[in-house]
Amino acid sequence: MIVVSGLPRSGTSLMMQMLAAGGQAIVSDALRTADPDNPRGYCEDERVKRLKQDRGWLSEVRGKAIKMVSPLLYDLPADESYRIVFMQRDLDEVLTSQEKMLVRRGQPISPRSQIRKAFEVHLAKLHRWFAEQPHMEVQLVNYNELVANPEPDARRVRAFLGDTLDLGAMLAAVDPDLYRNRNAGPAGPK
Repeated sequence: MIVVSGLPRSGTSLMMQMLAAGGQAIVSDALRTADPDNPRGYCEDERVKRLKQDRGWLSEVRGKAIKMVSPLLYDLPADESYRIVFMQRDLDEVLTSQEKMLVRRGQPISPRSQIRKAFEVHLAKLHRWFAEQPHMEVQLVNYNELVANPEPDARRVRAFLGDTLDLGAMLAAVDPDLYRNRNAGPAGPK
């Protein structure tokens, strides 16, 4: 089973789009459509949110790529094997992107320092947990590097998934113009 994961706003939709362009079947219910935050769509399936309660559908997605935010990875049953493409992104960019999305939706924003600390703790725990999961192989992909120079990561992901994907099509799916929440360093995001 192929899983694309990471924190929210870490580039998981981009990776799903790259996989789909390269010829990988993906799982998406198309309920969450394109919007200003993800102009090409989210490539999600709502069933992942209920994975703890209902795992019966998982057998339907073998051989396909499915996206889930990283806290849900703990709910994956250990009697399956997984190849996880895990997206990493500068945390300030993740937080800026989330804040902009919440403002657009009229939702409240929690204090940045509080969310940042929670993300740091979560990621540290998750990476320790990955090391203890013999049924999971993980390929880390840095979003920032992927957008700046997609070929090395696209090649690694392609090899990780069996060298059958169309590399040129994967590369064509990367649009640097959609990288809008860049960290400008100590002065903060652009």
